[in-house]
Amino acid sequence: MRNRLQRRIGYSFRDLYYKPRGVPLRQLDEVAITKEELETLRLRFIEKLEQVDAAKRMGISRSQYQRDITAAMKKITKCIIEGKALRIVDYLDLQRKL
Repeated sequence: MRNRLQRRIGYSFRDLYYKPRGVPLRQLDEVAITKEELETLRLRFIEKLEQVDAAKRMGISRSQYQRDITAAMKKITKCIIEGKALRIVDYLDLQRKL
C-alpha cells in the first residue's frame, strides 16, 4: 500500500461531531469522516471549484479527489438517512486506531 500524501486543507474545522438533535451522543452509532474528505466538499460546494482546480489546491490527483469526495458524500448520506453521528477526525488519528 502506498503512503498517503499530505493534503492541504484551507479551513480549520472547529466542531468534532454532528448528530441528530435530541438524541444523546452515547446512544448513537458514529461514522468517521476525515478533514481531508470535508475539504473536498468545501472546495466543491462552498468555493465552487471544479474538480481539477480543487485537486490542485489540495495537492492531490483528480482521481484521488474524486475518491475522497465520493467517500465524504456516502458517509454524510449514511448519517442523515440512518440517524448516525458524524465524527470529524484527522486521517492519521483514524489510521492509528485501526
